[in-house]
Amino acid sequence: MFALRLCCLIPIVLLLPNLEGARILSIFPYPGPSQYINVVPYLKALASRGHEITSVNAFPQKKPVKNFRDIAVLEVFQSYEKILKEATEDKNVWQENNFMNKFFIDITKAVLNNVNVQQELLKPGKDHYDLIIVETLRLDALYGFAAHFNAPIIGLSTFGTDWNIDELVGNPSPLSYTPLVTAGLSDRMTYWERVHNFVETSVALVNWKLIHRPVQEKLYEQYFPHIAHKVPLVELSKNFSLVMLNQHFSLSFPRPYVPNMIEVGGLHISHTPAPLPKDIEEFIEGAGSAGVIYFSLGSNIKSKDLPEERRQMLLKTFASLPQRVLWKFEDDQLPGKPDNVFLSKWFPQPDILAHPKVKLFITHGGLLSTIESIHHGKPVLGLPFFYDQFLNVGRAKRAGFGLGLDHKTMSSSELKSTIERLLSEPEFSATAQQISARYRDQPMSPQETAIWWTEYVLRHKGAQHMRVSAQDLSFVAYHSLDVIGMFLGVGFLILFIISMVLRKLVLICTRSKSAPRKNKLKNQ
Repeated sequence: MFALRLCCLIPIVLLLPNLEGARILSIFPYPGPSQYINVVPYLKALASRGHEITSVNAFPQKKPVKNFRDIAVLEVFQSYEKILKEATEDKNVWQENNFMNKFFIDITKAVLNNVNVQQELLKPGKDHYDLIIVETLRLDALYGFAAHFNAPIIGLSTFGTDWNIDELVGNPSPLSYTPLVTAGLSDRMTYWERVHNFVETSVALVNWKLIHRPVQEKLYEQYFPHIAHKVPLVELSKNFSLVMLNQHFSLSFPRPYVPNMIEVGGLHISHTPAPLPKDIEEFIEGAGSAGVIYFSLGSNIKSKDLPEERRQMLLKTFASLPQRVLWKFEDDQLPGKPDNVFLSKWFPQPDILAHPKVKLFITHGGLLSTIESIHHGKPVLGLPFFYDQFLNVGRAKRAGFGLGLDHKTMSSSELKSTIERLLSEPEFSATAQQISARYRDQPMSPQETAIWWTEYVLRHKGAQHMRVSAQDLSFVAYHSLDVIGMFLGVGFLILFIISMVLRKLVLICTRSKSAPRKNKLKNQ
């Protein structure tokens, strides 16, 4: 495996002298930490290769990094706690899409109104960039920076792809086996699940194109007036050089991709786990043969904000287990905490999951956490809250390396019995290890893959040769509706002619039969 990796890295090393350091503008303004955690190792790796990175984000570096400069957009945190609470509330499909799209419009506005963005990036002639890398989370007006700097644009999706991201590069996504991210379905849908997927995807598409894309277009025209009349946003949105996905077919399911859509699932994971802090290492080692359970609800959902009754139920369950529990908890104190529970506001999650004594991961089901659990071959117990978490937990259940529960209704006995089943039945761990082996069996690591393709776009000045011609076709032409219409029209014309001929023949036959009768009556 090492020799294979070395062979794959040789082309990158050989090409490095031919590629001068580029000036790259990255825009990842989402206020959830997990999205930026996913991409920052990749951006730092580009900086270490001599590229100058300017990063627009909500989590600026605490220590200086060579060739890496932050433009902080902390305005995106306004009302974020309220938004997270609203995200877990019940909504119909239309309301869910309105909520999500408005959220991303607010982020777009926050970035474009940021003083430093306006001073350093939006002023014409202020600076130059060779490449734009942007988060593809319905932040369409921000794609205007590509036209503003006359630079190629790369999209990076931290959750995989959906119909909206597929449109950026003309990627086919048949609704018959490509489920909507929020639907919680698999690629093996029943008839009624396909109906459900078709309806939800259609509602999402109509909501975006009729209600929210026009808002993004107005923002684009407002903040990029000097180029909006030359390059419409709809055209700019179809001119991506590359889209990279934080996904891999071994983690989800196989599906078609055009040449400039690349899977880099696990972009943030280091292949060499770092040593754990001393107190955490001692707690894990002291667990003995029973092992350790790691419990985290991610960066958006906070355990301290769970209802008191839910927290007490969790404490009661953990106290009854022979295993030790590492619990990501955002307060320093938790009254009633049993001795077998270790609390911390932050854990080095990938390094903990790499430890052999960690036997189970209780997770909210975020994609980064799911990928990390698979990378390290750990079974999971999913407690999904919103968005793609239901989809990810559903995949874990179907694949056989995890189970899921409803965090709102589960009882202490139900939680304990599910944990005991995951720990006592070897099939869950064995399946996790098997999927881990499939996922790791790649010619290059996800980060190496992302860097190679990024520099490929730079070497080939935007790599327009990878762009599929579907991006230049209308909806009618793409789906051959005009061709089908022509065949239907010709078919109807032929049927019409045949029917008219038959009608004439019938009339002739009728007249020829009636003529002798009339003559006969005349003669009589």
